[in-house]
Amino acid sequence: MKSRVLSGMQPSGRLHLGNLSGALSNWTKLQETYEGYFFVADWHALSTNYSETTQIKTLTREMVIDWLSAGLDPNKATIFIQSDLPDHAVLHVLLSMITPIPWLERIPTYKEQQEQLEDRDLSTYGFLGYPILQTADVLIYNADFVPVGIDQAPHVELTRAIARRFNSLYKPVFKEPQTLLTEAPKLPGTDGRKMSKSYNNAIYLSDSEKTLREKLRTMVTDPARKRRTDPGDPNICPVFDLHKVYSSTPVIEQVNCECRTAKIGCIDCKQFLAETLVTQLNPVWEKGCAIRKSPAMVDDVVQEGAKRARMTANTTMQKVCKAIGI
Repeated sequence: MKSRVLSGMQPSGRLHLGNLSGALSNWTKLQETYEGYFFVADWHALSTNYSETTQIKTLTREMVIDWLSAGLDPNKATIFIQSDLPDHAVLHVLLSMITPIPWLERIPTYKEQQEQLEDRDLSTYGFLGYPILQTADVLIYNADFVPVGIDQAPHVELTRAIARRFNSLYKPVFKEPQTLLTEAPKLPGTDGRKMSKSYNNAIYLSDSEKTLREKLRTMVTDPARKRRTDPGDPNICPVFDLHKVYSSTPVIEQVNCECRTAKIGCIDCKQFLAETLVTQLNPVWEKGCAIRKSPAMVDDVVQEGAKRARMTANTTMQKVCKAIGI
């Protein structure tokens, strides 16, 4: 039996290069050696965007298409939508009965997101309690591992603590999942800040080749390099940061050397990067185009995924209810 790994992603916007280089590239590797459960966390999207829900269904569908285009394989992993499995919500309610409020308030992202999203009213139970829903997402499938970046590790620790509390209060039902730390390069956006849909600086997987080239053409570079003849410093250039993630070693070395001596200009540097990205994204674009021509394929994937996930979730919930005595 393979160890089980579980992860999800909120449909809060189109997926960009940061999502591909972070979560998706890891998921496609994990599905080869683990029993993978990957879900669109549409209920989680409500925790901060409860007042704007008109795009959730569309973004959910587009997310599944992007996942499949990037190489997630429904024959190797279970792909489903969170809201298709009501048992997630039932387990969330049951776990919320035993979770102390201070445990939730100590989660680092609780205060961080409140500060970052000042324009939204996050004084809701849904926002405070979403880590319990995350816990339910993991425990209902008895996942062995949860792949996360270092900033999300406290959420896995909370999941382990809630599992221990449940097992102690009632009967041993849940495994304590392990954190599977994954490397996710921090990609700069076109304005030099972290790539994010919130900053409108992202290169999206659904962008056309023309759009990608245009975004790179206008991307900020070394601010000290005002003229073509000025030598540059790749260490402070956002374009070079993308080269380090996507380009081959010879190209990286060439750019690093020739930028410093002004042998190449910023336009040349960006063209090298554009060629690299177009080559790497062409298979994703081609597969995405084919999937969009067969919309029934997406429905089949998520319906079959929900069917498989439901079997596992139902088994867990029977054990949970028996342990509690309800």
